[in-house]
Amino acid sequence: MSVIPFTSVYYPESDGKPTGETDLHREEMFRLIHSLQRFYAGGKVYVSGNLLLYYEQGNPKKFVVPDVFVVNQIEPHPRRVYKVWVERKVPDVIIEVTSRKTKKTDATKKPDLYRQLRVPEYYLFDPTQDYLDPPLQGYRAAGEQYEPVAPDPQGSLVSEQLAMRLEVRDQHLVLCRLDTGERLLTDEEAWQRSEEARRVAEAGREAEAEARRAAEAELARLREELRRSRS
Repeated sequence: MSVIPFTSVYYPESDGKPTGETDLHREEMFRLIHSLQRFYAGGKVYVSGNLLLYYEQGNPKKFVVPDVFVVNQIEPHPRRVYKVWVERKVPDVIIEVTSRKTKKTDATKKPDLYRQLRVPEYYLFDPTQDYLDPPLQGYRAAGEQYEPVAPDPQGSLVSEQLAMRLEVRDQHLVLCRLDTGERLLTDEEAWQRSEEARRVAEAGREAEAEARRAAEAELARLREELRRSRS
């Protein structure tokens, strides 16, 4: 079987279709991407989303655009598109932030395609809780089939590939480490948390300094009283 040369076929970076989504869906998608990128920074893990993923060499019509995906054991350098035959690996985890526009594709067509591609885990999240019941659902590869990921009593799902717990909190999909329970943060959230810690520490230092000044003033007052009484 002949191998199609790498440069002989053009693989577009856009499917030419409008990508309009609500602010909620777009922000949720990028929040998940950024928090995962921050967590895996410095490691050999590629995190991306809203990127054309081509899965059949020589056929630029065979592509899908996952909202969020994670691929272990490949270099995390920027890519214009993702070609499965070049990377020699499908994503380990895919997350779709479903909406009115995408619900049918996310719930029917994509699971079948991801199963055929043997993506180990696939999750769907409905931030408005209008289209999915429950709003967070997951599938895990079992042989050539997908089996639903069983939720715990709170509706959370455990990702074996990420070693994380997926939880719904206030219309957000939250990722928490299984080993520490810590929630993954975006760079902005981490900066805000560090700023808050800095402000608290600064306030503590100022309170200590004020208490020290008050103690020194009281000591000076007592010494002056003692000097006067002796006079």
